[in-house]
Amino acid sequence: MKDHKAPNINNIHFIILTITLVGFSARSFCQNKDSFSTRVAIEQGIIEGHFDTKTRVQKFFGIPYAAPPVGPLRWKAPQPVKSWSVVKETKSFAPRAIQAPVFSDMEFRSNGLSEDCLYLNVWTPAQTNTKDLPVLVYFYGGGFVAGDGSEYRYDGENMAKEGIVVVTVNYRLNIFGFFAHPELTKESPHKASGNYGLLDQHAALLWVQKNIAAFGGDPTKVTIAGESAGSISVSYQMASPLSKDLISGAIGESGAGIHPTLAPVPLAEAEKIGEEFIKKAGYASLDAFRKLPTKEIYEAYVASQRFGFPVVLDNYFLSKTLPEIFQNRNQAQIPLLLGWNSAEIPGMALMQGASYSEENYRKRLQELYPNDSKKVLQLYPSGSEEVIERSATALASDRFIAYSTWKWFDLHRKNSKQAVYRYLYSKKLPASTENTPANFEPIGAPHACEIPYAMGNLKLVDAYQWTEEDYTVSKTMQSYFANFIKTGDPNGADLPTWPSAEANSSTPTIMIIDTESKSVKALQDDRYRFLDDSYGNNE
Repeated sequence: MKDHKAPNINNIHFIILTITLVGFSARSFCQNKDSFSTRVAIEQGIIEGHFDTKTRVQKFFGIPYAAPPVGPLRWKAPQPVKSWSVVKETKSFAPRAIQAPVFSDMEFRSNGLSEDCLYLNVWTPAQTNTKDLPVLVYFYGGGFVAGDGSEYRYDGENMAKEGIVVVTVNYRLNIFGFFAHPELTKESPHKASGNYGLLDQHAALLWVQKNIAAFGGDPTKVTIAGESAGSISVSYQMASPLSKDLISGAIGESGAGIHPTLAPVPLAEAEKIGEEFIKKAGYASLDAFRKLPTKEIYEAYVASQRFGFPVVLDNYFLSKTLPEIFQNRNQAQIPLLLGWNSAEIPGMALMQGASYSEENYRKRLQELYPNDSKKVLQLYPSGSEEVIERSATALASDRFIAYSTWKWFDLHRKNSKQAVYRYLYSKKLPASTENTPANFEPIGAPHACEIPYAMGNLKLVDAYQWTEEDYTVSKTMQSYFANFIKTGDPNGADLPTWPSAEANSSTPTIMIIDTESKSVKALQDDRYRFLDDSYGNNE
């Protein structure tokens, strides 16, 4: 299988630049003055959060769901959190995972950074005696190297106002969350190493099973969702034998753990990466490296210029690639809603700075597909500079993240009896409130731009001059998501009908989410079938 190849680092660096240029900013966080304290008893003890009298939403921030992964627990699977005897205050966001300031579109409300980061946040509309509410567990994106559940884009209050208990989860990142090594494998009771961030997510799902009823939630109605690396996380949790029975629905926004998008590597390969990393960092043994203070490990990681560490086929959390798992129907058999954006990254990611001329475009296709350039030209045609820009954007976006999401879609619709709903998010961003770099105008909806629309959080993000059209799109997308979380079906009153995708159609139905949303037949899936052959994922 070709899933084992690592992502192209140069492309990732361009993606970082892209997201930086279309980045969000947000208002500074301050505590709501219209709230008073409220308490909930969970398995480990009593916690105290806030009840907002205007929205009637209860908020609990910084709830520990696993023991701090520090000291002897560094690079180990998450362990149970200890109980407490006094009331624990959960009124502010806990520290986020250790990470470099990679993406400027991330605006955090968390209390600094720490290896002690395994906390989650809950927003619930539950009143006295409320029970059996649907639950949304949202995993943040950031390439498994950055992110945090405190971000404004992921704020759960507006989704909670739709009658849903919302949970955002912090998990370990980069070297602290995905570092594998032979000695770590040897000491593990499961003979596995790496994947700690994904195991953190699994531990959070276990916490939800045990505790969400205390917040009015139904543990049998848990939908997991995420964008980019968060979406990739959803695909992995669907596939993992550890988590697949803990969820009732899944939402994926741009991304799946399928080559070439942050796909897993064999354990032996991940272990070798870990050994070489320690050697190049100048340490003689894992023991010496592991005893270092946080700062020195962080500095060694940053100095390496690595974009994180790969997900691992560890024979515990994950034993096979996603295509293998889905083709054998071993994934969670649940409804799935997923899609991607119309211009995930600019065509310049493909052109590598060359102009959109016929000569440059054909040359680039020949370099990328020396044996199939004519076929690629049919699927992504040339013409005027405008046509070439659109084709280059489509191909760059497909290679980056759209294809892997399509493959996830294709695998589940063909290997499950559950409904699968596919979207293409196409609403362009409005004018920025900040200085936009010259000559940088996305021709469609760029990566990650849909998050505040889907979660109903446009008012919390002040980087753009939101218009009435933006709020209309947000209402539509949030309603689709909320309906799906509640029923496994996005359809509802006053919404354009969204049919589920036909299992074996070559032109399956998709929902175009835009100022005027509508369902259409997918007429360009031939390009994904070509990429499927090119990547060897259909073998």
